[in-house]
Amino acid sequence: MDTNAVLYGDLERILLTREEIAKAVRELACRITHDYAGKEPVMICILKGACVFFTDLIREIDLPLTTEFMSVSSYGSSTKSSGVVRILKDLDRDISGKDVLVVEDIVDSGMSLSYLKGVLENRNAASISIVTLLDKPARRRVPLEVQYSCFNIPDAFVVGYGLDFDEKYRNLPDIGVLHPKIYGGQA
Repeated sequence: MDTNAVLYGDLERILLTREEIAKAVRELACRITHDYAGKEPVMICILKGACVFFTDLIREIDLPLTTEFMSVSSYGSSTKSSGVVRILKDLDRDISGKDVLVVEDIVDSGMSLSYLKGVLENRNAASISIVTLLDKPARRRVPLEVQYSCFNIPDAFVVGYGLDFDEKYRNLPDIGVLHPKIYGGQA
């Protein structure tokens, strides 16, 4: 997609280019491949936002792995977390005794992932690591350790590469800061 495309008109600026993202994903996959050598991790994609990152990431990891998908929500159509976390789609198989990597698009307040990590710990995973494309530590509301991250970003409302606003902009190949006029300025 050309940066002159219509959707780019809703951005204040491009924060991360597709080339920067691809390079960071490859580097992160190399770290995971090294750290999990000799293991067969279960990679859990948190839908819908992480799907683009997840597919690019797992294709770069040189390990036997399995994939799972979950959907959790604490946002609805708002730009702020409600604080109430709901599991909308659960795992299809048992993770007891498995090394689990939870793959998320962005860690913001940390509330959803903190809740989800507790749920997975109760299912007796051997280990649980958090993998994220974007980490926004300025917005953290609960303590949460992120083991793998491609980028730390400022407190801005971002879209593209799977991240959305009201289900739009996921198809942008770059990550941009959404203009406040689009979402009402309530980042």
